Parts: sequence; C-alpha cells; structure tokens
Amino acid sequence: MKISARNTLKGKVEAVDTGMIMAKVKVKIEAPDVITAIITKEAAEDLDIKEGDTITVIVKSTEVMVGKE
Repeated sequence: MKISARNTLKGKVEAVDTGMIMAKVKVKIEAPDVITAIITKEAAEDLDIKEGDTITVIVKSTEVMVGKE
C-alpha cells in the first residue's frame, strides 16, 4: 500500500467493538502501546477487520504533541 501520509504505525488488532454506526478498533503497536481508532462500521466491515489481523494505522492530524516525564 502506497500513500502520501508519513504518520503510519503498523500493529495487530487486539479488539473490534462494532456498534450500530461506529466501530472501535484497538491496535497494539510495536512499542507496547495500544492505539484506539474510531471508524465507521461500514469501513470496518469493508476492510473485514478482525482480531489478530495485521493492519496499518494512518494518523491524519494537523497537530503533533510530545510529552516527557
């Protein structure tokens, strides 16, 4: 898959919670962190996303924040 976005993370789907309109997809990324993406139910079904799938998370944002402890 080639796209112009540079903010991409690869990971494994930990859970898919499908509601009436939206689907919540939890993705475990390399770091040991999890990213939760809220996408439409239609998109989740079109992509046939299920637990254990390897997917790419594409971050589309106009703002980037950093933190330090």
